[in-house]
Amino acid sequence: MGFFAFLILGLIAGAIAKAILPGRQGGGIFMTLLLGVVGAFLGGWLGGLIFGTGLQEFFSLQTWLLAIGGAIIVLLVYGMITKRTAR
Repeated sequence: MGFFAFLILGLIAGAIAKAILPGRQGGGIFMTLLLGVVGAFLGGWLGGLIFGTGLQEFFSLQTWLLAIGGAIIVLLVYGMITKRTAR
């Protein structure tokens, strides 16, 4: 998968992860892109460790599920960090 395809995947995965998680997460479009790309990378890495597969093709269901799962994990960690610093 190319660099731009990975950025688009991360942006969409981050937006879907924000829509799935309840509550209000801060950050705009740039933060969504950043968290989505980090989440896609994390999801691909965890998929390689656990399932023996990673991010293969842009239009693969497995790629999207790993990217969205990773983005959800990153958003949860980001939410815990920002709530802790807001006190």
